[in-house]
Amino acid sequence: MTRILIAGVGNIFLGDDGFGVEVVNRLAGKDFPPEVEVADFGIRGVHLAYQLLDGYEVLLLVDAMPRGEPAGTVTVLEPELPAAPGPLALDAHGMEPLAVLSLIGTLAAETGSSGPDRVFVVGCEPAQCDEGIGLSPAVEAAVADAVGIVEDLIDQIMGKGCEERVPHRGRSAAAGSSGSGRGVATGHQAIPEDSRHVRTRR
Repeated sequence: MTRILIAGVGNIFLGDDGFGVEVVNRLAGKDFPPEVEVADFGIRGVHLAYQLLDGYEVLLLVDAMPRGEPAGTVTVLEPELPAAPGPLALDAHGMEPLAVLSLIGTLAAETGSSGPDRVFVVGCEPAQCDEGIGLSPAVEAAVADAVGIVEDLIDQIMGKGCEERVPHRGRSAAAGSSGSGRGVATGHQAIPEDSRHVRTRR
């Protein structure tokens, strides 16, 4: 049994930064297998890191992800988990996704637990992240695409198991690249340069 956590992150008071929260709100009503959990973590990055020590093999992280693409472009990346850093200055209300991924390794080493084996980032190019509630039209339209992509990933992971790569197929167009992707930003921090570019949908 592969335990999967779908985590929406972002600040709903900063426009398109609330993309991940909106996606998981729509996913919450879906009929997933019991080993799949959907949760809105908002800006509670520390809570997400601690929850990931509870035996999840896969994390699907949904967030706004600036990459210089047209607004509303949905991209899936599979980053390597960062090596555990030194002591981190924890901010329970302001940790960015990359800091969360780094914290997992630190917490796992300190507690004797283990974090997820695989992480997928389902990100959307924002149009604006200024103060204000509500998504821009382009990002609002991308929410349904992201929901479908997450459902495809779940089906493929559950069907193939964690030991196999997710194939380049499904509702989104194939990215056409299975090697190292370029470093991208998610929640204002860069995903590592060795991220595997899984797919992009514009």
